[in-house]
Amino acid sequence: MISREDAFNLVTSWTENKNLIKHMFAVEAVMGGLAKYFGEDESLWKVVGLIHDADYEKYPDKHPKVLIHELEKRQEDPIIINAIKSHAWNYNGMDQIPKTKLEWSLYCCDELTGLIVAVALIRPERKLSAVTVDNVLSKWKKLDFAKGVERGNIEKCEEKLGIKLPDFIQIVLTSMQNISEDLGL
Repeated sequence: MISREDAFNLVTSWTENKNLIKHMFAVEAVMGGLAKYFGEDESLWKVVGLIHDADYEKYPDKHPKVLIHELEKRQEDPIIINAIKSHAWNYNGMDQIPKTKLEWSLYCCDELTGLIVAVALIRPERKLSAVTVDNVLSKWKKLDFAKGVERGNIEKCEEKLGIKLPDFIQIVLTSMQNISEDLGL
């Protein structure tokens, strides 16, 4: 399995945008929190979260195909490759539907990290520590807020992971709060 160090090097070799790197750190932390929740391998889940968008900045029209090709070339674990493939379900022609808890966790949390950052940035404190689940839910139906966030992807947490939306938001929020310094929030 790709080490955290190798995953980080892959991310930074293809990504210069600091906010995109912070997004990958956020998803890494969240995937660790979800792995803990499900009693799964935290190292594996976290590395998937860290690298999931590694090729996005450099190859936006090919994302995540370039990353998948690189991982296949390195003969990485098919569990990692399938998670990367399925997180982009219905994006850039990717048609692999998430199947496992790992895959659905990545698919559901990816968009939510962006919504939580948006909520933090409109708070007077501009800090994750000031964000609550109620703050996030208050913006949920305001589709003009964080327009790019696919709320339907996040809502699949209930059906596919068996976690109620407020509980899912809490897991994601707490995981992000735990690394708030790294996220600059």
